[in-house]
Amino acid sequence: MKLFDRLIKKQEEKEAAESSRNKSDIRELEIYSDMRVVVETPEEKLLFIAKLQNPQGSTAQLYQYSDGEIFRDTGMEDYEEKGSVSVKLRGYNNRRRKAVFMEGVITPQAKHIWQVTDLTITKVENERSFSRLSTDIDGMITLYGETEANPCRLLDISAGGVSIGSQCRYHKGDKFLLSTKLLECGSPFTVYCKVLRVIEKGESVFEYGCEFVELTEVEQERIAQSMAQLRQSK
Repeated sequence: MKLFDRLIKKQEEKEAAESSRNKSDIRELEIYSDMRVVVETPEEKLLFIAKLQNPQGSTAQLYQYSDGEIFRDTGMEDYEEKGSVSVKLRGYNNRRRKAVFMEGVITPQAKHIWQVTDLTITKVENERSFSRLSTDIDGMITLYGETEANPCRLLDISAGGVSIGSQCRYHKGDKFLLSTKLLECGSPFTVYCKVLRVIEKGESVFEYGCEFVELTEVEQERIAQSMAQLRQSK
């Protein structure tokens, strides 16, 4: 009888632990509501960029951005005709400064809206894990409160920040306006940055790890779209 009671107790503990994990997973997904995500095939081919909406349990919706440059040559009509498609999602949570990786199955609903099922979080990592893309792009830095602009090079970029090479000396905590052209065929782009790390590479050669400051939704979308296009062109 005691053996039977122990087996029952272990089963109850197992069910309670499973229930707790499920509730935790649901709460975790809800944290990422409104997060902008890059949607890719399992082979990491870009499909589109979207906003994650209404996550509940293992389901959610994706509200697809309809920028023509992003969807050029991606063959979205083919995927819509297939019905359900397995995908990978990559996003960046600004509040937690974490890169979030998910998997799921998407099915088209209304125009530019996709239903996600079997949605699971595969990993959550620090900001530097989020598709930090190596670059070699010219830019100009104007310190906050000043008017003189100095040249720099964008060494890499992510959704949350940028690494910059410069011959000018800046300090941790400095804020500046970064002006650059992320895409050769694109328009100039300007964003506020804050210096987080300073690395002296040699005499009058410095590398700065910077975070983007007070990005608007339009700026966040433009960075994500530019990164996706840069990655496709590599």
